[in-house]
Amino acid sequence: MSQLKPASWSYAEEFVAEPEVVEAARRRGVELGAASPVGTGAGATLRLLAAAVQARHVVEIGTGAGTSGLWLLSGMPDDGILTTIDVAAEHQRLARQAYAEAGYAPQRTRVITGSAADVLPRMTDGAYDLVLVDADKDSYPTYVEHGVRLLRSGGVLVLDNMLWHDQVADPAARDATTSTLRDLGKALRDHDDLVTALLPVSDGLVAAVKR
Repeated sequence: MSQLKPASWSYAEEFVAEPEVVEAARRRGVELGAASPVGTGAGATLRLLAAAVQARHVVEIGTGAGTSGLWLLSGMPDDGILTTIDVAAEHQRLARQAYAEAGYAPQRTRVITGSAADVLPRMTDGAYDLVLVDADKDSYPTYVEHGVRLLRSGGVLVLDNMLWHDQVADPAARDATTSTLRDLGKALRDHDDLVTALLPVSDGLVAAVKR
């Protein structure tokens, strides 16, 4: 069992510094009232995973103000395209601003405004290298079902907030959202077509490689 102390966790979480452009996007997202952007540790992990699989085709479910998209783009090859889906047009306006400030050409991002539950069924099976799920938690099971379908063999599925503010690990926490995330994590762990790990970075990332 790990004997990790809070100071070590904080050191690891901040080991990769948050770029200024990401910090600015995070601040704008918080001011707008967008859902909590990915933490620095989670962002660094997203960048690592995108680089590891040379992810040229990435789907992000939940744009926010562009924080996670910036981390993903920084790990993708120069010809990689990020497709990001969000129901809130104002979030995506801020995300476009963040991408531009970071120097990414408009053709590097495909920003889709709409419900992911409506958009995802129209996307091509097995055509993507990485799928990030970071939107409304109660819809995670639906997003994951599509995410697995969209991934190529060897592609990576990533879910943010899978420790859900320390609630998932607490057996006494049985509210609907916590139960959904807890059950989903276990289902992914036991999925025959996935190699899965729960990473204790930021608010918890589940990462799974499609066989």
